[in-house]
Amino acid sequence: MTKFTYVAIDSARKPVNGNIELDDRASVIASLTKQGLRPISIRETSSLQIGFTLEKYFKSNKVKGNHLVMMTRQLSAMVGAGVPLVRALNSLASHSESPALKVILEGVIKDVEAGSGLGDALSKHPSAFNDVYVNMVRAGETAGILDDILKRLASQQEKNATIKKKIKSAMAYPTVLIVITVLAFFGLMLFVIPQIGKILTDLGGPDAKLPGITLFMLGISNFITSFWYLLFPMIGGAVYGVIRYVKTPSGKENLDTLLLKTPGIRTIVKKVAIARFSRTFSALMGAGVAVLECLSVTSRSVGNTVYEKALKNAAIEVKNGKPLSVAISNDPLFPPIVAQMLSVGEETGQTDTVLVKVADFYEEEVDVAIEGLSSIIEPVMIVIMGGMVGLIAASVMTPIAGLAQNIK
Repeated sequence: MTKFTYVAIDSARKPVNGNIELDDRASVIASLTKQGLRPISIRETSSLQIGFTLEKYFKSNKVKGNHLVMMTRQLSAMVGAGVPLVRALNSLASHSESPALKVILEGVIKDVEAGSGLGDALSKHPSAFNDVYVNMVRAGETAGILDDILKRLASQQEKNATIKKKIKSAMAYPTVLIVITVLAFFGLMLFVIPQIGKILTDLGGPDAKLPGITLFMLGISNFITSFWYLLFPMIGGAVYGVIRYVKTPSGKENLDTLLLKTPGIRTIVKKVAIARFSRTFSALMGAGVAVLECLSVTSRSVGNTVYEKALKNAAIEVKNGKPLSVAISNDPLFPPIVAQMLSVGEETGQTDTVLVKVADFYEEEVDVAIEGLSSIIEPVMIVIMGGMVGLIAASVMTPIAGLAQNIK
C-alpha cells in the first residue's frame, strides 16, 4: 500500500484535504470519485519519514519551474471550479512541495486578504513571477477569465522549460568533453611531462639536443609547475571577472551581439528568440493586453538584449501608427515569414492564433538546429582531444627516436 496526500473539491465546491493509503493513483482517483469528490492534486508521500535530511541545511530560495507550473495548473482548476481565491491559495500553500513557493504564497495570501489584486500581489515576488506572468494574471482578472489565463500560462511555461532542457542536454556532452580536456592537459603538464623530461635528460645527457616540439612542451610544463600558485588564481579570477562582466548591461549586450555573429550558434539563438517572442506575444494578446504593453513585456522576456532593443524600436513605430508587421518587416533579426504571418493575423484579427503556429514552427526548428550542432561539436571536440594527445606523443617519441639513432 502507498500513502497519498490529496486536494479535492466537494459538491459544494469547497476544497477538501486528506491522506489515503491505496495501491496506486488510479485507485485514489476512483475512491475520491465514489465519495463525490473531484481530485485536484494527488501526491505520493513516503511511508518512512527521516528526521535528518540535507534539505534542512541546504534549502534553496529559488522556485523551480515544475513547481510553478503545477501551482499554476492547480490554481486554474480551483478558480474554474468556483473556489474562492484566498481559499485556493491557502490550499496550495499548505500542500506545496517547494518551501520557497510556500513562503511566497503566504505573502501573496496576506496581500490578497488586504484587498490587493492577485496580479499586484504576485508582482511583489519578481524572483518567482516574471512580468509576463504578472501582466497576464492582471489581464485575466480584468476580463474575468483568470482560470483560462492560468491554463495558458502553465502551457507557456512548459514550452519554455522544454526548450531550456533541450539546450542544456545538447550542451552537456560538449561541456563534459571540454572539462575532461582541460583537466587532462593540466594533469599531463604537472605530472607526466616533467617525468618524461627527466628521463630524456638522463638518457641523452645534459647536453642532448631535443627537438623544438619537445622543448616547447617542456617549457609549458616548467612554467605551470613553477608558477601554478599564480596561474590558477589568475585563471579563476579571469573566469569570475568574465561572469561578472556578462551580468552587467553592457556585458550582456556584447555577449548577445557576439552570439548572433557566431556561425552555428547564431541560428539557434535567433530561432529561440523568435519562438519566445511569438509565444509570449500571442499569450498576452490572447489575454487582452494592449499591443504596446505586449511589446514592452515581451521585449523583456525574450532573453536577448539585441532583440529587446529591436522590439522597443518596433513599439515606437507602432505608437506612431504603423502595424507591427510593417515595423519588423525591414529588421534582419526577424525572418520574412514572421512579418507575413503577423500581417495575416492583423488582417483577420487572429494575431494570437497565428503567432502560436509561428512559435510551434520555430520550436521544431530549434530542435533540428540543436541536433545538428551537437553532431558537429562532438567530432570537433574529439579531434581537439586527439590533437592534444598526438602533440604530447610526438614531443616524447621524437627525442626517443633521435636517441636510438645516436646509439646505433
